[in-house]
Amino acid sequence: MGDTITLTSGHDGFALSAYHEAPFTPRKGGVIVLQEIFGIDKYVRADVERWAKAGYEAVAPAMFDRRQRGFSVAHDQEGIAAGVAHARATPLEQAMADIAAARDFLTPRGKVCVVGYCYGGSLAWLAASKVEGLAAASSYYGSMVQANAHIPLRCPTIVHLGHTDPGIPADEVEKAVKAHHPEVPVYIYEGAGHGFNNESPERYHEEAADLARARTRELFESA
Repeated sequence: MGDTITLTSGHDGFALSAYHEAPFTPRKGGVIVLQEIFGIDKYVRADVERWAKAGYEAVAPAMFDRRQRGFSVAHDQEGIAAGVAHARATPLEQAMADIAAARDFLTPRGKVCVVGYCYGGSLAWLAASKVEGLAAASSYYGSMVQANAHIPLRCPTIVHLGHTDPGIPADEVEKAVKAHHPEVPVYIYEGAGHGFNNESPERYHEEAADLARARTRELFESA
């Protein structure tokens, strides 16, 4: 059963909440789980639990706490609009500092990896460059990856994309990443769209989600 903890950001000393769960099995390391635009909803909490069951201490920082504590919205047009507004109003340097706060919480007990989805997928890619001390990063369908494909990476990183994602041109993202980081695996999942890891009925693609999770676990275990 997860609990809520408090992290202190080095950006401004702000105390943000985070959903946390201890590993169910002998500890393999720590995982920072970075949310979609919908906040720390039941799907993020389910992903934290999934990582805990895989042997990781998992933490999902509430990236929008400064604007709205406890933010969690439905996957509808109103929820999308609210989440996009929060994401656009969140400075990237602030987000990186909040991720670093989660890293600092986990680091005393071993290696720390990061995984992110949608908005969090972009942040995971950026964190692989801008946040020191991460062992590995797994980025799922982040819209900012293509524009930031050139940035240097501090840790082993992989990228997951759905081929039918209407908002992210998977083939173009792969081309951009490979131009700057030929060593980075970019996995494109046929028949999967945006948010395929999220178990909401309208987005979930079980085959793609299972394979991407297996690849991410392999990366984290080898880091």
